[in-house]
Amino acid sequence: MIRRSFLGLMMAGASVAGLSTPAHALVEININKGNVEPLPIAITDFISNNELGPQISQVVADDLKRSGLFAPISKAAFIEKITDPSKAPRFEDWKAINAQALVVGRITREGDGRLRAEFRLWDSYAGQQMAGQQFFTQPENWRRVAHIIADAIYERITGEKGYFDTRVVFVSESGPKTARVRQLGIMDQDGFNVRMLTNGKDLVLTPRFSPSRQEVTYMSFEGNQPRVYLLQLETGQREVVGNFPGMTFSPRFSPDGQKVIMSLQQDGNANIYTMDLRSRTTTRLTSTAAIDTAPSYSPDGGRITFESDRGGKQQIYVMGADGSGQSRISFGDGSYSTPVWSPRGDLIAFTKQSGGKFSIGVMKPDGSGERILTSGFHNEGPTWAPNGRVLMFFRQNAGAGGPQLFSIDLTGYNELQVKTPGYASDPAWSPLLE
Repeated sequence: MIRRSFLGLMMAGASVAGLSTPAHALVEININKGNVEPLPIAITDFISNNELGPQISQVVADDLKRSGLFAPISKAAFIEKITDPSKAPRFEDWKAINAQALVVGRITREGDGRLRAEFRLWDSYAGQQMAGQQFFTQPENWRRVAHIIADAIYERITGEKGYFDTRVVFVSESGPKTARVRQLGIMDQDGFNVRMLTNGKDLVLTPRFSPSRQEVTYMSFEGNQPRVYLLQLETGQREVVGNFPGMTFSPRFSPDGQKVIMSLQQDGNANIYTMDLRSRTTTRLTSTAAIDTAPSYSPDGGRITFESDRGGKQQIYVMGADGSGQSRISFGDGSYSTPVWSPRGDLIAFTKQSGGKFSIGVMKPDGSGERILTSGFHNEGPTWAPNGRVLMFFRQNAGAGGPQLFSIDLTGYNELQVKTPGYASDPAWSPLLE
């Protein structure tokens, strides 16, 4: 797969000359087994004539470690010092420290100023090369190269797409609770390269990524009027999706990026509508005296999950994309909200309030198999990584000054804080960058 981005990064090929990939290797991780023992992996400093080599290899190691599936071995344990990554390593030295996989690489500067980054992934016990790739990019994009290398290693060993070459849009919060300033922010999935997208003058809520373009939709109360906006990330161009009477909630794109689905409040109740972004025509999908909100499409676009209090308290429902066949799927104790369909289509994530706690959990689209992944004073707003294996959400601890972002995998065992410059809430994960 060749990936080209507006950042000017190119992959030179999944298998380039001298970096061949064998058909089979012994090292693999079965991520469908539940709680997986992390794979010991050695990631050497990439050879370079400046600090970029070690920096790139460190980002690769950090990405893989955060996934919970890999255990990078301390460099202090290394026996062999890699001086030429194009040559086969001394496998006995790496087996001696239980490095089941080994990553080596090189960073060089091309004549036109671009960076050339190459890496090789070795199976230490089989003595075979598992993967080899090279990339060309501008020096300022070195972190993105590292994320793509981590994705390639993750995919080769697990058989699943990675999620490291992604971004997260979120609501950045600062100031005291009585005068909180909220801006749209965007960052790499690991919390680096943060930049603000709005100036903080107006309240912003519920940012969501387009699945097909570098574009986000969000709510803003500019001029004290609640409106849904589209923001082009590359150009900064912004436009109003539409002016609707009453309040607008939870805008989200359809899987093809051609529609926005949202909840519109009128006369004390809220119903779900879609808007075609080309024709700007709206279609009403629900018609109740209750509050129907937080809609989310299935990845094939055929169904929609949403929350509704039509039964007396917030519960999760599923319906066809045309509004047909509306049925409740959550039946546990407490109330359920913020349902989000997994990119894999197999699960729906949700927030559950019960017993004085807020929990993040998942269930199958028919409501079966409910599992709570994490609970606390206030957890809310799950969003899926594009491979459907990791969730990000925000947490407000009792007595804390503001919310923070966290990630957790589907086992519920690998919970990590995603550090941001200030308080942060309402994250939304991008698709893999192209």
